[in-house]
Amino acid sequence: MTESFRHSGEYHQQQASPGHHGGTQGAYPPPPAYEPEPAGAPAAAHRRRAKGPVALLAAVALAAAAVGGGTAYAVQTLTGDDGGTGARNVNGTSVSAGSKGTVSGVAAAVTPSTVEINASGNAGKSTGSGVIITSDGEIVTNNHVVSGATSITVRTSDGKTYRAKTVGTDSKKDLALIKLEGASGLKAASLGDSDKVQVGDEVVAIGSPEGLTGTVTSGIISALDRDVTVSADPGKGGGQEQQGPGGGWPFEFGGQEFNGDTGSSKTTYKALQTDASLNPGNSGGALIDMNGNIVGINSAMYAPSSGSGGAGGSGDSGSVGLGFAIPVNTVKADLAKLRAGADG
Repeated sequence: MTESFRHSGEYHQQQASPGHHGGTQGAYPPPPAYEPEPAGAPAAAHRRRAKGPVALLAAVALAAAAVGGGTAYAVQTLTGDDGGTGARNVNGTSVSAGSKGTVSGVAAAVTPSTVEINASGNAGKSTGSGVIITSDGEIVTNNHVVSGATSITVRTSDGKTYRAKTVGTDSKKDLALIKLEGASGLKAASLGDSDKVQVGDEVVAIGSPEGLTGTVTSGIISALDRDVTVSADPGKGGGQEQQGPGGGWPFEFGGQEFNGDTGSSKTTYKALQTDASLNPGNSGGALIDMNGNIVGINSAMYAPSSGSGGAGGSGDSGSVGLGFAIPVNTVKADLAKLRAGADG
């Protein structure tokens, strides 16, 4: 029996000719109300009070004016709504009180914030998943899902389809940001804090394995900080052209290379390991904690192969519970670069 690693984004080769540390993030109580000063209170005491929350609110207002569309992000970061990480989205996903801690509750809350992505280019076609992060259609996915694409079509959970454009890519982190055309009123996901994820935490994965949109699986965080190496240029003569006939992506782990040659251009990132079932097409999808916060972007899976065609051949089996996700804090740290139109 041979073994193979592959990205969890499904790829179909075109033929040329016929033939982290803490618990999961919970809800936060509202800030206390500020009572007016009693009559006759010293003016100095009032001034001291103003130096605290009032000064903070003034700073928030200035930051909101500066960043425009990033108002919610700025407000949350400055007020410490999420421990200073800027992780939460005021319009984002949240699990209803009666469904807290259940897979069904997480699925109901976050499925509307996940999409199926179909990309095509000179190297062929790929199917993957994505996570909506703004109501007007910004979507985070893997670079290997859209790299080199000349056409991108996105289907949301309600069955609507949109054309999309690539805003920016970061091949070294295997991340990409795309933007839907003519979208509004979408449900944005809440980005959590992957530094607080612990081994054993329960998680839910949502994506489009084999094109089955909105598929939900569950498991736990199996390990932290796994070194995962993939091709850094899958859409421009790299991973896409070198993968096996079964659609597996070249992949390195533990000093070994699986499913073909990753090429001379490669990148290594620290990943969360999960036993939630991931299959081809899950790439770019959501890994979620039990409060409905995104903690990772699913990116790769490990699978044994028993086919005579070797790694990635026709004998590929499905998930065996060894999946990998890019931590969401890596995503958040990369967003400014992606929004600025980074390429590569």
